[in-house]
Amino acid sequence: MLRVELDQHRGEAEDRVRRLPLRGRDGVGEREKGPVGEAVAVDQIKRLVHAADATAAVGTPARAEPSYTRDVSSTPSAQYSLTIRIEIADVPGMLGRVASAIGDAGGTIGAIDLVEAEQHLIRDVTVSAAGSEQWDLIVKAIEEIDGARVIDTTDRTFQMHVGGKIEQHNRHPVKTRDDLSMAYTPGVARVCSAIHEDPERAFQYTIKRNTVAVVSDGTAVLGLGDIGPRAAMPVMEGKAMLFKEFAGVDAFPICLDTKDTDEIVETVQRIAPGFGGINLEDISAPRCFEIEERLKATLDIPVFHDDQHGTAVVVLAALLNACRLTGRDIMDLRVLVIGLGAAGVAVTKILLEAGVREIIGCDSQGALSTERGDYQDGTMTPIKRWYSEHTNPEKVSGGPAEAIVGTDLLIGLSGAKVIAAEALGTMRPDPMVFAMANPNPEVSPEEAAPYARIIATGRSDYPNQINNVLCFPGVFRGALDVRAEQITEPMKMAAARAIAQIVTDDELNEEYIIPSCFNRDVAPAVADAVAAEARATGAAQAERNTIGFAASDVEAMRNP
Repeated sequence: MLRVELDQHRGEAEDRVRRLPLRGRDGVGEREKGPVGEAVAVDQIKRLVHAADATAAVGTPARAEPSYTRDVSSTPSAQYSLTIRIEIADVPGMLGRVASAIGDAGGTIGAIDLVEAEQHLIRDVTVSAAGSEQWDLIVKAIEEIDGARVIDTTDRTFQMHVGGKIEQHNRHPVKTRDDLSMAYTPGVARVCSAIHEDPERAFQYTIKRNTVAVVSDGTAVLGLGDIGPRAAMPVMEGKAMLFKEFAGVDAFPICLDTKDTDEIVETVQRIAPGFGGINLEDISAPRCFEIEERLKATLDIPVFHDDQHGTAVVVLAALLNACRLTGRDIMDLRVLVIGLGAAGVAVTKILLEAGVREIIGCDSQGALSTERGDYQDGTMTPIKRWYSEHTNPEKVSGGPAEAIVGTDLLIGLSGAKVIAAEALGTMRPDPMVFAMANPNPEVSPEEAAPYARIIATGRSDYPNQINNVLCFPGVFRGALDVRAEQITEPMKMAAARAIAQIVTDDELNEEYIIPSCFNRDVAPAVADAVAAEARATGAAQAERNTIGFAASDVEAMRNP
């Protein structure tokens, strides 16, 4: 059952993170007990700090002022989470002094675990920092305390990746000769013959019915750019984890050691028989457009470039709710899109499909139009020629600061600080700003706040995160369930509406226009909407997947 598979997957992930072996020592993960008292919960850390201050006030030598400064503008994050193994003297107030030192250095404590209790106490302290450079400050602050010594440190993010983040599990045990004869030779030959007679049976008798290939060449990875297929593997593994966690889809990373468009297309075509869908990921523009179109034209399974369409679907979902909140009609909007790579083009296409009539797109050379020089002289790329012909009806020219005047919505899909906050003041009343560049948006939420009514970003530490994980698990779940051969524009629109409708009228406000990526209602709702649209428009090849990923399994996704 999908519920069991999901539960097993989550349990394994929790074990890897919470019980990290450091240098072969035992006891990691046990809450603090024994001669030093009860377990130390995270919500007691402030009391420990206060106790340390009180102890210092009545005679314990105070810690010298640290020789570092704290960057108060930085926000500690789990991505820079460190497990610090510390030997601490068994003296009252020492743990509080350590906690205080970590806080003064800018760290946030997540857990304190007892490893050993002898003459000295050894503890593992989990600390989040704002960056790896801050780790040195935190360690130095601890070591400046008499009676405290740092034994070891472990980068928890790297620890999670040791050996990879995914693995394969058998659905049936092989413990007897009967098991072997049915799972492998000779019994498997009968199943092979059945599929040979009717290739459609591959969806019933192989993993094809629930498996997606996550394909990348590593040329456009997150904010890292062209880092190659090997370095892209951790991202693709993470994508596979999200497919399994949120929709029960078995995904596998396929990183190709080529940048040649023909070779990528041919390779994916050749591996397609083993998969029920293809998720293209982190392939640079403009090659990504041709690769997707050629694969869609030649394969009988859905092909979906998530960097394009996942972003577009979630942006539209957020916009639908922003319009619902502000009372706007989407057809009356005037929109500026900054950044015309894969995501920018796809967002523009879905907005046009949704009824937006006035869109201006800006690249590094300014606003696109049929009057721009590179369009006129024929040097503009084909995709940007299309863009120029389908947007900017008023032929607005200039850069973002000029193009933003009189718009309702700014969509940023480019880079950090490409537009001044003051320019937002030239937008129409109650403007909406979706600044999605990561890690630093086109304009910071703090700077945009005086001007914008609604602000969304791509970051998890601000409200209204535009996150593709709201889209792709449910989209593929729905497409696989009805064996859709393509993910059509109506199916994407249905996905956007389903995401938007998760937010109720009572919940909707300026800081909540899009559901959390951890909302377990999202993927089943998206899957249902996509499957229904596929059936309604003739894109479905089956009423429902023959193994029945519905009903109880959807409930398992909602209530893990």
